[in-house]
Amino acid sequence: MSRQPYPSDLTDAQREQIEPQVPKPKSGGRPASVSRREIVNAILYLVREGITWRAMPHDLPDYRTVYHYFARWRDDGTWQAIHDALRDEIRTAAGREVSPSAAILDAQSVKTVEQPATCRGFDSGKKVKGRKRHLADDMLGLLLMVAVTVADIGDRTGARLVAGGLRGRFPRLLTLFADGGYSGEPLTDWLRSFGGWVLEIVRGSAEQHGFAVQPKRWIVERTLGWLNRYRRLSKNYETHPETSEVMILIAMTHLMVRRLHK
Repeated sequence: MSRQPYPSDLTDAQREQIEPQVPKPKSGGRPASVSRREIVNAILYLVREGITWRAMPHDLPDYRTVYHYFARWRDDGTWQAIHDALRDEIRTAAGREVSPSAAILDAQSVKTVEQPATCRGFDSGKKVKGRKRHLADDMLGLLLMVAVTVADIGDRTGARLVAGGLRGRFPRLLTLFADGGYSGEPLTDWLRSFGGWVLEIVRGSAEQHGFAVQPKRWIVERTLGWLNRYRRLSKNYETHPETSEVMILIAMTHLMVRRLHK
């Protein structure tokens, strides 16, 4: 690169790690004028720093070009493929099977910005008007599935959406851990019949007062803490839920590639 690097830029080793999943320029026609590496760097900069597309720094590719590839890779599953390959690599390096045997469910409500009323809801429990991120993590805190909905979608309903994305992808998955918001026979029975999974509710101690770290649940809370470092995720700035989901995948991709190659 001829420019000074940004903190979010990929190193050579990190670029090589994700390169197999990044689509190559099409053969024939005019040669690509912008490198794939710089396009990825620009997208990572946007998610990490929380800028708008039009505020892309002048030494990065034009925002219209960057958004074109962002949208294309969102729609064709490229970001999902990059994310999943890195997650499998980290699990293998940690001595784990690629498919986890347990997952942790949780949800996070975030405010929206200038969204139509039909694109947001009100979470009466958290007192947040916006959207809700429903997540499933493995025991390393790595993302298995994310679904973004309006905030008034309950945790149990969100769990069914997440379950739809888990089934068939993780054949060793047997147990789902969650907090009391997911308790109840309807969801427990549904998860057993839908995926053959056992739902275990992790509850706090009756003597607990104030905040306390809960077994298993702290893992997904830590993941949410990691995501909060990415300013584009501080609120929900996206119009479409699928774009919000991909922004989360990109943040996790950045975290994982840095874990593999610091």
